[in-house]
Amino acid sequence: MDLVYFALLCSVLIFVHELGHFVWAKIFGVKVLTFSLGFGPKILRLRGRETEYCVGILPLGGFVKMLGETRQESVLPEDRARTFEAQPLYKRVIIVLAGPAMNVLFPVLLYFVVLVGEGPQAPPTIGTVAPGHPADGKLFPGDRVLEANGERVYTFAELRRKIQGSPNKELALTVFRGQTRVEVSVTPQEIRLEKPFEIVDTVGELGIGPSQPAAVIGVPRPDSAAYRAGLRSFDVVIEVRGKPIKRFVDLEETLADNHGETVPVTYLRPVRVPNALGKMADIAVYEPGVAALTPDAAQNTFALRTGMEPADLYVFDVPEGSAEHMADLRTGDRILAVDNQEVTAWISFEELLFQRPDQPHTITFERQGERRSGVIQLRRELYVDEYGGNQSRYVMRAKNWAPLVPEHPVESPHALRNAFVAAVEETYDVARFILVGVVRITEGKIGVSTLGGPITVYDVVGEQSAKGVSYFIWAMAIISINLGLLNLLPIPVLDGGHLLFFGFEALLRRPLPLRVREIASLVGMVLLVGLMVIAFKNDVERRWDVIRGQVRELVP
Repeated sequence: MDLVYFALLCSVLIFVHELGHFVWAKIFGVKVLTFSLGFGPKILRLRGRETEYCVGILPLGGFVKMLGETRQESVLPEDRARTFEAQPLYKRVIIVLAGPAMNVLFPVLLYFVVLVGEGPQAPPTIGTVAPGHPADGKLFPGDRVLEANGERVYTFAELRRKIQGSPNKELALTVFRGQTRVEVSVTPQEIRLEKPFEIVDTVGELGIGPSQPAAVIGVPRPDSAAYRAGLRSFDVVIEVRGKPIKRFVDLEETLADNHGETVPVTYLRPVRVPNALGKMADIAVYEPGVAALTPDAAQNTFALRTGMEPADLYVFDVPEGSAEHMADLRTGDRILAVDNQEVTAWISFEELLFQRPDQPHTITFERQGERRSGVIQLRRELYVDEYGGNQSRYVMRAKNWAPLVPEHPVESPHALRNAFVAAVEETYDVARFILVGVVRITEGKIGVSTLGGPITVYDVVGEQSAKGVSYFIWAMAIISINLGLLNLLPIPVLDGGHLLFFGFEALLRRPLPLRVREIASLVGMVLLVGLMVIAFKNDVERRWDVIRGQVRELVP
């Protein structure tokens, strides 16, 4: 099946490329003798009025043969004006450029199809607000954003686009809060997104998320009402006195007026399965239970009355041997502070650690009502990224568990426009990524070991097609952009080489001598074959590394 997908991908991308040359040649009146898709023995031939359409058995190439391309070819006097060489320079440039351009523009259509197929999206309802971020104190969970700078927004994706496009610029939001419309003015902070190949983007950020926390509870003290009822941290409350509960806010609202009445609370408790699937996966199963909760009527806050709070600040997993484990942090501990600075959300905990990742930090936490502290030094890891570059990073291995409940998705009347804009942006990002990668290779900052050939393409196609059609289309888009941009490299025998010849022709006011072009083409062919050999060598080495890894896993 992978071979079928691979053949389909190659055929489509080559067809799109050659179609660009073919269409513009026809538009300019150039006589096209052959339009061939694939190499080798022909499995299909169709004869048009003046063009033969062929399909070869090997879908790894194709060509458009125009009149007068070879010196041996005879041209009738009435057809001399229809040869490729007889066209003005600008027309020849467009015809040659059309192939790579089609490969670069075709992904816009592919991305558009995938993005439109995603259907309804999350509404512009605020689910979470990160402490210390621009939205803190101005936007609140449950707020529904109606307008941004006077323009109606229908989905959270549209709101995010407005925010990201306004770094350090005041953003006027119209918000529906409770039963009233509220005007909120907030300025997104500028953040830097560092990407591979030293690419840096700056976008705006407010510190908001689209979904509210699920009813996963934390039980901080053993003398609380929740603990006495048998509830424990990470229990998922699903029902209170017969009323379904999904979000933590639902739990708060249901028990808001309870000041001492015992109520049944139905919950699911995650219980880990040791050595699941032969230690290949970490799995937990839910065990159901019912607790009789009697809130403390003497207390005036929800947390004190019930002994329950959101589980966001509770440590769910601490791998043995990690820096966090060596700092005495354990599952179930509640984070209180970092370097004596109180934290109110897990994201704040992470941000304080990563502000100075190379320095030790004192963390304060609570375990069964007892206050403790430890010193944590984030571990620095060295690794080789997928592009062959040596990188380093600081890692935090302790994790919390605070699942979110997505809002009911909504349709946007601007869905087609949004999908098109996002498709153009995605195509631009991929094209820039590839171009910068080529520049980094020429600069020597990235090794030629990152080059991939047909085996790599085959592997990528197989992996993505196994995930579904949309992933296959996404992979096709990326490979199409690669094909288009690589064809523009100024190497004779590639389209970029022809454009290079045209550039000299424009400067010299005459075509380069045929002998010069022939020698340049020969040099270009040698260079291209050399690149193909390197790419194939890299493919074989990667495949061999995978096979050796699989053998090590099988042999004790």
